[in-house]
Amino acid sequence: MHSRSAEVIVDSDRHPRILPSPARFSHTCLLDPLQYQRSGLTRGGRLFTLVEVVASATLAVVMANLPSKAPQNADVAEPERVGIGLFGRRIASSLMALTRQPHARMSRLLDGGYHPDAYSASPAQSNAGVDVENLSVAYGERLAVERLSGSFAPGSLTAVVGPNGAGKSSLLRAIAGIVPLRAGRVSCPASAANLLAYLPQQSELNKDFPITVGELVTLGGWRSFGAFRRPPPHLADRMAEAITATGLDGFARRRVADLSVGELQRALFARLLLQDANVILLDEPFAAVDEQTTDDLLKLTKRCHQGGRTVVAVLHDLDQVRAHFPRALLLARSCIAWGETSAVLTKDNLDQARQSLDRSNRA
Repeated sequence: MHSRSAEVIVDSDRHPRILPSPARFSHTCLLDPLQYQRSGLTRGGRLFTLVEVVASATLAVVMANLPSKAPQNADVAEPERVGIGLFGRRIASSLMALTRQPHARMSRLLDGGYHPDAYSASPAQSNAGVDVENLSVAYGERLAVERLSGSFAPGSLTAVVGPNGAGKSSLLRAIAGIVPLRAGRVSCPASAANLLAYLPQQSELNKDFPITVGELVTLGGWRSFGAFRRPPPHLADRMAEAITATGLDGFARRRVADLSVGELQRALFARLLLQDANVILLDEPFAAVDEQTTDDLLKLTKRCHQGGRTVVAVLHDLDQVRAHFPRALLLARSCIAWGETSAVLTKDNLDQARQSLDRSNRA
């Protein structure tokens, strides 16, 4: 393990090249719920991995130190050791059987998201679409999304709108695979190929984690190195380009905790650029940022869309949606309208969304 958090290679004062160590990157996924899940470090994943480790260790100790059968002329104590050995083997074998192909599963749990060949895929391919069918999401007994069916076509730019509590963020989290479905299904080939990017609300991020802007942005290249490899050298150049594109020149070595809301959002967009995903999910990407930052991030969003990517964004500013997003989905836990923005954001539909959510809350 490296004692340093990063190896710094300086090409110039403008573009420091920061290559975080594998040890550091194995934990930085905590900043992002999707990377956290992709890495396999979920509560259930950690428990299952613990079972695998205990099983492997138990089996190794038993096999190395206890005989498989009593030797000839064994004394009285030897049969007791034989019994312990057989019992230990049975326990270890049972634990190993529970894990179902433990070595493959351990790799999947600890190195999830490692998919270096994914970069060869083109956003224009058919795997850039998202289909949902009878989708329902619930937290306990409370439904957040109910019986939603429809498609985000490949290469589309869609705003998801609706009153507070309408299920907008829950829909994105369901598509990203972060929350389980109560019913229905989500078809997103990009997610299976690790070509889906998800930008959560800033309130969901651990901004106090000791990580620099350069390290955060480099996380966008997780597919190429995973949890245990040093990021390849070419990522340093791509990281510098993404930082420049988002207006953060000179910020590579700055700690994330020291950033303003707008600066952190720019850094998160830089990470999105590095991910080069086919499907991009944005949860309130322009919330609480200044007008200039909003304009710059809108341009980046359009740039991603013009590259053939599918972009789905949760938004509250309806004027912004009308001006920049050709398609919209109006939610009130269930679908009120989905299609061309001008046809969706009518007064009647907006009134229906509020009334529908009020009735649902009273029920």
